[in-house]
Amino acid sequence: MPTGWTVPGDVLDRLRRRWDRGEFLAQLAAGTPWEPVAIGLRGPSAQDTAAHLEQVRAWIEQWHRLRHLRVETRTVGGRVAGTNEIPGRVWIDSYEQLWAFLGVQPAVRTFTTLLEATRSRAPVIADWMSGRPMEVLKHQGEWPRLLDTARWIDAHARPDMYVRQIDVPGVDTKFIERHRAVLAALLDVLLPEHRVDRTCPPADFAGRYFFRKKPAYVRFRRLSDGHGFSELTVRVPELAAVPPAERTVFVVENEITYLAFPPAENAIVIFGEGYAASRLQPLEWLAGKNLVYWGDIDTHGFAILNRVRRSFEGARSMLMDRVTLSDHEGQWVSEPTPTSEHLEALLPEEASLYTDLVEDVLGSSVRLEQERVSYAAIQEAARLFSPPRRIKPKGERAI
Repeated sequence: MPTGWTVPGDVLDRLRRRWDRGEFLAQLAAGTPWEPVAIGLRGPSAQDTAAHLEQVRAWIEQWHRLRHLRVETRTVGGRVAGTNEIPGRVWIDSYEQLWAFLGVQPAVRTFTTLLEATRSRAPVIADWMSGRPMEVLKHQGEWPRLLDTARWIDAHARPDMYVRQIDVPGVDTKFIERHRAVLAALLDVLLPEHRVDRTCPPADFAGRYFFRKKPAYVRFRRLSDGHGFSELTVRVPELAAVPPAERTVFVVENEITYLAFPPAENAIVIFGEGYAASRLQPLEWLAGKNLVYWGDIDTHGFAILNRVRRSFEGARSMLMDRVTLSDHEGQWVSEPTPTSEHLEALLPEEASLYTDLVEDVLGSSVRLEQERVSYAAIQEAARLFSPPRRIKPKGERAI
């Protein structure tokens, strides 16, 4: 066919795009009566009928063979080829015609069945479905369980529950994780406003709908000989309520460094796990301890120190200085993704070194990792940063 003549596939594509956007099903769900839709056709001109007669006949024939749509003709004519009636517009006169032309009758039946079933059980969700029919069809196989889950949460969920306690047949935490986006959409319309924390994104399902979250833990070791456990992993709120007796608290980021940290009197060492150092914030008793942070000498190490010091102003850094860096120049590596954020809580010497790292004054993306620092340097620093236990005057009670 000459370029520009409309063929049935063009009409199909145009209507399919509107179907894919959900326009037609949303209109049906809202109970809107069908208004006939006309689509104009670009076809041969009078000159074309003379110059391309066989192609014109073939073009007309394909429209005559078209099923389900009504074809309206228009007149073209000329002195050479005479007057001819050719297709000018096609009409969709009903929902049924449209469904048949698009071949979507099964999808329409599925959607209307799900919509009616939902209207009887959760009318506000049915209203949501009416505006998002393609989302419903995307989840059609799981829709009954999605609806059951949303209704169960509405009726039974409490803030002291974990998501694991949702008790719907065929629903487990993996199901909720896979479908949390659509579940969040349903719960946002089903639950009263005070049961939705809209500051939490739908990806944070537990936070958004007030389920209990997996608890945060702090792992620490005692660095002096004594009785009881030498290493513990404790829930953060419980450790916040029962501080250890030791005076000095070291925080390190590397696990093997944490495990190999040398003995120190009256001290513990906490495994910070990188940016998990933010877990320390609820441990308010750290403000009264001799708090010592040791991280990698790189831009992110100083960023973590900055975060720790924002919570605990008196925190000191250990082995994060120019002397340590220069003494281990043979152990430098490259930091893969340096940061350059403003760190307002660094001390002047720390800020100066951080600036040099950001600006590559010492080399490109210089980094000294904790595990590359000599063990002798760690032993000496631990000794210097953990003052000996004070001897009690005679008669003073021990705590």
